[in-house]
Amino acid sequence: MAKTQVFLKAQLIEEQLLLKDQLAQLPILEGRSLGYGNHMADDATTAFEQAKELALRQNLERTLRQVEHALRRFEKGTYGICEDCGREIDSARLEVLPYATLCLNCRERRDRA
Repeated sequence: MAKTQVFLKAQLIEEQLLLKDQLAQLPILEGRSLGYGNHMADDATTAFEQAKELALRQNLERTLRQVEHALRRFEKGTYGICEDCGREIDSARLEVLPYATLCLNCRERRDRA
């Protein structure tokens, strides 16, 4: 395994641990009921906080899935290979986004579609 790939794998493992820690520290969404506050503004604040917590949790979970997928690709020997075209993903792209699964051309093509 090339030196860059060793660094990227270590970076992914570190990111995985950080994401798991952040998820563990997030409050559990308890299904707090809206409409039972003393004031409409209190309910609005509660609704906003619930939406914010849910969005944060979903983003962390999605990123964790991407990181874990990249680590599985290391184990299979397919890390750094574009899942669409099969070409090598540029190392500069992987350094910025180590869990990237597509080369820049394929990512741009998907974004345009």
